[in-house]
Amino acid sequence: MANEKNSFSESYAKAGVDVTAGYKAVELMKRHVARTVTEGSIDSIGGFGGLFLPNLSGMEEPVLVSGTDGVGTKLKIAMLMDRHDTIGIDCVAMCVNDVICCGAKPLFFLDYIACGKNFPEKIAEIVGGVAEGCVQAGCALIGGETAEHPGMMPEDDYDLAGFTVGIADRKKLLKPDTQKAGDVLIAIASSGVHSNGFSLVRKVFDMTEASLAKRYDELGMTLGECLLTPTRIYVRPVLSLLESVNVKAISHITGGGFYENIPRALPDGISAHIKRRDVRVLPIFDLLAQTGKIPERDMFNTYNMGVGMIVSVAAEDADKAVSVLNAAGETAYVLGELVSSEEGVIIE
Repeated sequence: MANEKNSFSESYAKAGVDVTAGYKAVELMKRHVARTVTEGSIDSIGGFGGLFLPNLSGMEEPVLVSGTDGVGTKLKIAMLMDRHDTIGIDCVAMCVNDVICCGAKPLFFLDYIACGKNFPEKIAEIVGGVAEGCVQAGCALIGGETAEHPGMMPEDDYDLAGFTVGIADRKKLLKPDTQKAGDVLIAIASSGVHSNGFSLVRKVFDMTEASLAKRYDELGMTLGECLLTPTRIYVRPVLSLLESVNVKAISHITGGGFYENIPRALPDGISAHIKRRDVRVLPIFDLLAQTGKIPERDMFNTYNMGVGMIVSVAAEDADKAVSVLNAAGETAYVLGELVSSEEGVIIE
């Protein structure tokens, strides 16, 4: 990047864009990116494209599986708390957790940050969280983009989005159509609200520094700490499960909660039957529902309620699936079963 030392436009700087801040941010983030190097990584940070050499050995028909997402208005919590080191984990999680629902292993990740003003240390802090998410997911951070948008957002504001590509042998892609009545649903616990429904969260709670600093006994921490808890990344435990058990389908419980996400992985004529008492609801959701007087159906139609991912297996594989997931460090338990019905999701 020899031209960087000569690259400065006084006119552009007066318009609100400091290209030298971008160069400094890249230098600061390189140590974070280095943590994510995996087999297949090719040094390309700072170039025009991210490079990756996939290992296709042993695959008959390699299929690329891609996913993209952002963090949403949870970013407002990070801004109010002036804490930016975990929000990148959310960004990675929202992408890679979708990809593994197909049975694919995430290979690499790219991020995009739009900001009112490029504060290099803050940008590096955000990317540090992205790198941590990539480490947890076992994928490489091979590139990204930071764009200054003066006049479009306040100087301290930013938005964060990402993109991942995974791979699977076609014959190993999950086959949700093989599900039938009697199959069992396994819940994998969430770490909290994850990255969905924060517009409602911010409406219910008074979003000030003081309110976020308030400690709740039922949460065991402050409200801000609880809300900013990163989305759990399920890649490694689910990949381990796929090697051990015949998994039929996986649902990532994001925006839309149970009622929207579970049917996305169900064949026609099959519904999920879940007993309300079997759902291990996290305290933050009880606090949110009580404070905001939110009907229970709306809660289950907006939030994960303590269940970040749901796995469908044959009844005879349920115990082993729970055992494998718990051994991998997750909290997993039987959540319900599939039944012949057109309702989609039945919670009673």
